[in-house]
Amino acid sequence: MSRRVEMYIFAALVVVLGFVLYHEMIPGGAHVSVAGVVAADGQFHPLDVQEPELHLDLLDNIRKTEYAGAHRNIFEAEPIPPPKPKVQAVKPAQAFSGPPPTPSLQVPVQFFGYASEPSSGRRVGFFSSGDDILVLAQGDTFLDRYRLLSVTNSSAEVMEISTGRHETLPITQPPGQAGN
Repeated sequence: MSRRVEMYIFAALVVVLGFVLYHEMIPGGAHVSVAGVVAADGQFHPLDVQEPELHLDLLDNIRKTEYAGAHRNIFEAEPIPPPKPKVQAVKPAQAFSGPPPTPSLQVPVQFFGYASEPSSGRRVGFFSSGDDILVLAQGDTFLDRYRLLSVTNSSAEVMEISTGRHETLPITQPPGQAGN
């Protein structure tokens, strides 16, 4: 053999040796050693099962339940059929008593005073809502749903904007001021 062929063979053996060493040194390579299996067995902990027997009574209850919804083919693009109307017994006609009375408007503020401008006579009402004090002129909107319509010496008229219902709030002493 010539020196040149020997060099080619030597280079090929070095490449094969490098490939074999590379695959042997890789952690978690393609092969699993016996030492890895033994180490994994030491980390295994079985589940703590308190009641290993089956609850057959619960399984029977599940088997006895039946689906009561609308039965249809889920693979067809059809709307759900409307439910069948239930036949009710006809009740004898009752005398019409008129519409039910509207409940009184509950405004979450307390009217406790007013002031008037001497030049124009325009009145301003003082209201308390929790810890907040509201100073409102006639026509002002407050709490995003009420409007102050008028202020008199003894009361304030408030309207709920969404329904148009009116409520008259009497003037009262604010809490904590009764002894002054």
